[in-house]
Amino acid sequence: MKNGPRGAAPSRAAVAIDDTDRVLLDHLARDGRITNNALAAAAGIAPSTCLGRMRALVERGVIRGFHAEIDPAALGRDLQAMIAVRLQGGSRRHLTEFGRRLAMLPEVLDVYVVAGEDDYLVRVATANIEELRAFVLDHLSENAAVSSTETMLIFEHLRPLAS
Repeated sequence: MKNGPRGAAPSRAAVAIDDTDRVLLDHLARDGRITNNALAAAAGIAPSTCLGRMRALVERGVIRGFHAEIDPAALGRDLQAMIAVRLQGGSRRHLTEFGRRLAMLPEVLDVYVVAGEDDYLVRVATANIEELRAFVLDHLSENAAVSSTETMLIFEHLRPLAS
């Protein structure tokens, strides 16, 4: 399998998903704590069938994991920002490795490899503006692979409401 554009990780082929799977995924995406019985009822299938379908969706890589979304402010990290990062032209062959290193930093909530002028969008949470500035300087600006950054403060993060 060939690498995608700009040295990105190989893309995965689409997985066949039927209408019942779509109902399960839609409800699960909106409420990750939904019970199996409620999920089965929403899809109009038996609970045992629902369990089997959920296992298959995990095994096929459609469901990549389960997690709790923690409010960074509850951990004293009230300031969130999105940082656009552009790498030097010669550094782009190491795109995946650079992104993995970023993702390991405690301030980093999400790392997105993107198309366009920038190579990454990085969502971070820090306690204050001084910590944000230190993050940008220490982990991005001083890195020889980084060509430029642009930091945008996040005032609010909205999630789709459950239907």
